Amino acid sequence: MLDAIREHTQGWLAKVILAAITIPFALVGIDSYLRQAGSNVPIAKVGEDTVSVQEYGSALQNLRNQLISEGKTDPSVIEKPEVKQSVLDHLITNHLLSQEIKRAKFIISDDQLSQYIIALPDFQENGKFSQKVYDELLASNHLTPSKFEAKMRADLLAQQARQGLARLSYMPQPLLEQTLKTEHQQREVTTAEIKTNDFVSQVKIDPAEVTAYYEKHKESFRVPEQVKLEFVLMSVTSLIPGIQVSEDEVKKYYEDNASKFQGDEQRRASHILITFGVNPTPEAKAAAKKKAEDILAQIKKNPKSFEELAKKYSQDPGSAEKGGDLGLFGRGAMVKPFEDTVYAMAPGTVSDLVESEFGYHIIKLTEISGHAQDYDTAKAQIKADIIYQKALDKFAEQAENFNNLAYEQSTSLKPVADAFGLQVQPTGWLSRADGAKFFKSDKFINSVFSDEVLKEHRNTEAVEVSPNNLISARVVDYKPAAPRTFDEVKGGIEDYLKLEKAAQLAAKAGDAALASLQQGKEVASLEWIPSVTVDRKDAQGLTDLAMSNLFKINTSKLPAYAGLVDGNKGYLLVKVIKVNDTAATDDAGKKAQELELKSALASEYVAAYVSSLKAKTKIEVNQQLLNAGTLNN
Repeated sequence: MLDAIREHTQGWLAKVILAAITIPFALVGIDSYLRQAGSNVPIAKVGEDTVSVQEYGSALQNLRNQLISEGKTDPSVIEKPEVKQSVLDHLITNHLLSQEIKRAKFIISDDQLSQYIIALPDFQENGKFSQKVYDELLASNHLTPSKFEAKMRADLLAQQARQGLARLSYMPQPLLEQTLKTEHQQREVTTAEIKTNDFVSQVKIDPAEVTAYYEKHKESFRVPEQVKLEFVLMSVTSLIPGIQVSEDEVKKYYEDNASKFQGDEQRRASHILITFGVNPTPEAKAAAKKKAEDILAQIKKNPKSFEELAKKYSQDPGSAEKGGDLGLFGRGAMVKPFEDTVYAMAPGTVSDLVESEFGYHIIKLTEISGHAQDYDTAKAQIKADIIYQKALDKFAEQAENFNNLAYEQSTSLKPVADAFGLQVQPTGWLSRADGAKFFKSDKFINSVFSDEVLKEHRNTEAVEVSPNNLISARVVDYKPAAPRTFDEVKGGIEDYLKLEKAAQLAAKAGDAALASLQQGKEVASLEWIPSVTVDRKDAQGLTDLAMSNLFKINTSKLPAYAGLVDGNKGYLLVKVIKVNDTAATDDAGKKAQELELKSALASEYVAAYVSSLKAKTKIEVNQQLLNAGTLNN
């Protein structure tokens, strides 16, 4: 039971996908999901519902974004088939739960929905819900309140169903305590290996055995079909040498993106604000400006009077009583005219009048902390960034023309190479597997082995084999699949048969050694490793084979032994010397362990429930779409 629970709840993949998909309360990517989910193109049918290609692609992108933002896992794992399948499985589960929720008539009231949204950290400001933050955040994600609230209601309904099932999980206290005792048990162990290689010299293989094996397994010795290709590659990096960037462009980028180069620099300033109101008349602005000029004149006569004059005249209620002090702030915190002035000042100086949408400011810079990246330091990186961005833009402009020309001039790659200043490159012989590994694109290799390219000798379509790298290829030569001759493989067959028979001898010797050990006899030829104390989570260097069987060994009598056949490697003997029960004895530790186990058991209940829904629902998956490579959102 523990192994089954652990399988459902402890894999890194399950945790990542659950975090990214089945807890869908983060705003990132919801807009893409909502905008795309309406497509009728299905990657899976779940009863009367469908999982569209766009919904699936959006879920993959959300997962990729989360992995990148957390920096915990290489985002390329998303391209693995098992990850894609798991993402689709979770989407199918969501649809199954949604159907069951409708059938069971689950309800989330408007008040429950409102209280949940109000409590979301995303919409908090100073510890309270902010309608302004709510509106701005939804707008930035291209969401209307009705769409967002509908999505939240659906998520809460799914959560309600899951939590209701989890509460049904129950384990009697005696069984709970015994399970925890077993789960947290430690065992002191040593192992000894009887190696297959030590028996190889004892094996003799009759040539007739080799011939018979070849005839029986001839199909397994087939050489797969192979091609020789020539190809052209257009990439962003190949465009970079031709890109020019002027000094003025670099300076403008630095000025327009000053916040990027702020580093940890912050500035502290005080100000005196004289407002002129919303939609002021010329007379109101003139009066406010005259008043601000009079105050500035007083400050110039007596700079030390700034704080006193701020308390007396400033119309900014938040800072006036503090002598105009605004505290430390970075770029982006203040309106642009104010920020531009502050970041051009030296500490201790007072500005002239600065007009903003709020009125006229008199600013005093009091402190600079931290360090920003100055222009001379940043300009090399800025220039490189601009060059790369220009190369990306040029690549995007040329990509369609590259594809069109490869298609229109499909009998040769020379026109494409000449048009874009590229080189036609050759390959050696490549099987499908070799090609997929070399070009890192199943889509490209499937195109190479298509009838149009292979038999009609046409160029492949332009395929983006990796970000910003386009390839078109044509087949120069082809070898169909064919079996290897007996002479080519007989040496390998003989070695394999020797190893197989040697493994049988090792297993026989291992069984004999195990029988002696279980009778209390020593086996002098065994070399036991230094003992280690392991638990279910810490293998201390033991192999997976040892760990998967170690806690199954009956330890009613110690030392206890087990013998394990390790494929053609040999035979592994495991000796349990001592058993330690390490379940927590203090109340806090017990409660923590019980909570962990109950949570795992609840997850198992939910998994079993979902399995039952799958069993009674017709589910069809379009494997061709699922295996077609990365899907565009």
